[in-house]
Amino acid sequence: MKKILIALITCVSFTSCAELLQIVSQTPTTIPVTNAENILGLKSSLDVGIEKAVGFLGIENGFFNDAVLKLLLPPEAKPIIDNLKLIPGGQELVNKAVLSLNRSAEDAVKEATPIFKNAIRNMTINDAVGILFGGENAATQYLRTNTFNDLKSAFAPKVKESLGKPLLANFSTNETWDLLSNGYNSIASTPIGLIAGLKTVNVNLEQYVTEKALDALFLKVAQEEKAIRTDPIARVSTLLKRVFGQLDKK
Repeated sequence: MKKILIALITCVSFTSCAELLQIVSQTPTTIPVTNAENILGLKSSLDVGIEKAVGFLGIENGFFNDAVLKLLLPPEAKPIIDNLKLIPGGQELVNKAVLSLNRSAEDAVKEATPIFKNAIRNMTINDAVGILFGGENAATQYLRTNTFNDLKSAFAPKVKESLGKPLLANFSTNETWDLLSNGYNSIASTPIGLIAGLKTVNVNLEQYVTEKALDALFLKVAQEEKAIRTDPIARVSTLLKRVFGQLDKK
């Protein structure tokens, strides 16, 4: 209101009112962005990134239909793949196990938002400007470097719970995996299997899915951070516009 009154009172001193109103409208952007705003802006960008990442991955086929993020069988399961013909219905069991792994990841990531946001609220950025003007995913990398282990510890129970849920044809991922791995291990443990040099397979599914899900989340958050850094349309709040608008001048 004050700006409008000033504009009206002093309009006669300018070439045109349009010129004055343009100057008034530009005034907020000329105020230097404070370091406190930079910190809040970085945290806000991560909040936005996490919400979008979880929204993308936490739906059915969010993992399974993504060629990059889709969970396959753990590397330790290679002997099963190499000797699949020895397992009755082996390929079908593999297909079900893979789909079930992805269903567990999709279910677990829905619980990630409060865990991540709590980590963001508690993090301290000593050199916010350095991160802001760093690489396209500098804030995400900072979060990953400084909070990954804590996030992993907090997220693992969510994954464990999801692995035990009957998410696919009334079977849990643990049950589906047991059908596959036990089928192979029973053959590997026979005299013929021992002669053939087959090794039994033991996999920590909880650790595997936890790490894969977190990797996917950080990748998606990094993509969202890059969008906020480079695309003004992705800056969904005034704070993000002010903080990341600084990058447009570089």
